[in-house]
Amino acid sequence: MKYIGFAGWSGSGKTTLVEQVIALLEARGLEVSLIKHAHHEFDIDHQGKDSLRHRDAGCREVLVTSANRWAVMHELRGRPELTLDEALSQLSPCDLVLVEGFKHAPIPKIEIYRPALGKPALYPDDPHVIAVACDVQLDTALPQLDLNHPAAIADFMLARLSLI
Repeated sequence: MKYIGFAGWSGSGKTTLVEQVIALLEARGLEVSLIKHAHHEFDIDHQGKDSLRHRDAGCREVLVTSANRWAVMHELRGRPELTLDEALSQLSPCDLVLVEGFKHAPIPKIEIYRPALGKPALYPDDPHVIAVACDVQLDTALPQLDLNHPAAIADFMLARLSLI
């Protein structure tokens, strides 16, 4: 599977951009999956649901399935969180995996950078940043992509990964 990351600080617009790029890639007939790294505890279960009750009772994994979707909740119970490679191995085959988060993973990534946030850019210190999507012109030799033009970003990704 081919993959590419989207990295940037919270509030930079990563999720919005990734959402737009996914729709464009799907419209081109590509099967796209996503791995999202959460920096805090998260849960997709809700209080009172049977699946949460089963997890709380001690199940290591709970798979919930319906006619529309299925999901597996896997409790780590003190074991280390998945590495990116381990997370990738959990996915079904697809054309492209977008990775949101995993900011410091050694994978090709597009940095989403907004200087107005007041946070430092990642690209000067991260050799895995292959381009910067920004809303201003930067002083860098890296390809610069217009953050407000997701189609150009999708085109760049597809060309870079030899998917077109």
